[in-house]
Amino acid sequence: MDIAPADQAAVDAMWASYVADSGYDGPLVTAYAFGDSAELADELGLLVLHGPKRATAGLLQALEAEDEPLPRVGDRCLVLRGDGRPLAVVRTTDVRVGPLSSVDDSFAWDEGEGDRTRDWWLAAHTRFFTRQCAAMGLTFSDDADVVFERFELVWPAIRP
Repeated sequence: MDIAPADQAAVDAMWASYVADSGYDGPLVTAYAFGDSAELADELGLLVLHGPKRATAGLLQALEAEDEPLPRVGDRCLVLRGDGRPLAVVRTTDVRVGPLSSVDDSFAWDEGEGDRTRDWWLAAHTRFFTRQCAAMGLTFSDDADVVFERFELVWPAIRP
């Protein structure tokens, strides 16, 4: 992976700006980049900021291997660029755990990637999860449990 670690000073500054602008008084749960390369992190992060990406999916076994908790509805997280700088704040709106094959057309559409179809989503995520498992020394299975998470962009606020 060539995604840089979070730029903590920039994360702290963006979080402080979000809190001051929104009045939110809860915690920042985490800061993360999408994907497994800086280029993919930038591409997917921009789909959150300027485009249709309102969902993400991750392997349950990867979260467990990294001792990361499941996302929860209401979580506020920072989306990072590939260089570790923050791009946006998102709020989790829905979380479901199920087998990879349980992805539906609506979720594939909400992920906002590729042609937004279930077939494209399954092919792309099978490739990604296979790479991710190999990098972590895990074995990928077609019936692996996946964390399906929907979110909304909450900051920067998009104003008409």
